[in-house]
Amino acid sequence: MEGGALIVGGYTPFSATDYPGQLSAVVFVQGCAWRCGYCHNPHLQQRPRHSPLPWALLLERLARRVGLLDAVVFSGGEPTTDAALPGAIADARALGFRIGLHTACIYPDRLKAVLPLVDWVGFDVKAPFAAYSGVTGVAGSGTQAEACVRAILDSGVDYECRTTVHPTLLPPRALRSMAASLAAMGVEHYVLQTFRATGCGDQALAAAAMPGYPNAQLVVDIATLFKRFSVRDDGVQA
Repeated sequence: MEGGALIVGGYTPFSATDYPGQLSAVVFVQGCAWRCGYCHNPHLQQRPRHSPLPWALLLERLARRVGLLDAVVFSGGEPTTDAALPGAIADARALGFRIGLHTACIYPDRLKAVLPLVDWVGFDVKAPFAAYSGVTGVAGSGTQAEACVRAILDSGVDYECRTTVHPTLLPPRALRSMAASLAAMGVEHYVLQTFRATGCGDQALAAAAMPGYPNAQLVVDIATLFKRFSVRDDGVQA
């Protein structure tokens, strides 16, 4: 990881969906090592030398929103890519904000270092861990993801586990098996996110999308495994 100020690729001044139950601003950290075909933020994948948006300037904007917002969410890209993340979290918390984190579960050690600093984590599980490279394009990514999931569950932090479902990447049998494995690990809050073809950079995946997937029976089967479960089709995409 690099030192210095947080490298920020984007900023949303207001969101009611990125941290459940909280009004938040979202800071998009630049850089991600994975290349998921359905990624809707490919412009955030590359890691530049300098920040497109200065963190100091964003911090001034956040200071002006104290009392109007509840939280700041660090998203990406992959926010744990950046060595400056703990310091940026401290800056935002010093203003009185709760802290949310979106992570694709890429770097177990880096994630463990920031879990004590956050109030809530939204994390992605993209596939059965043994089949992860088919989604991310990176060998060994399933081992990294599994270690991150275990770290989050062991930390006791409030969380939401979510999976974007596409019939090619996650056919019914694989989706059922993955959900059962997550439940066995101790995941209690699980969200399925329906695939959106709009904005998807992989045209083959977009063409293979199946409206209505997963079907009602598959949703019911998975819902019985978790204490809290929902299907999200509101434009949020992992």
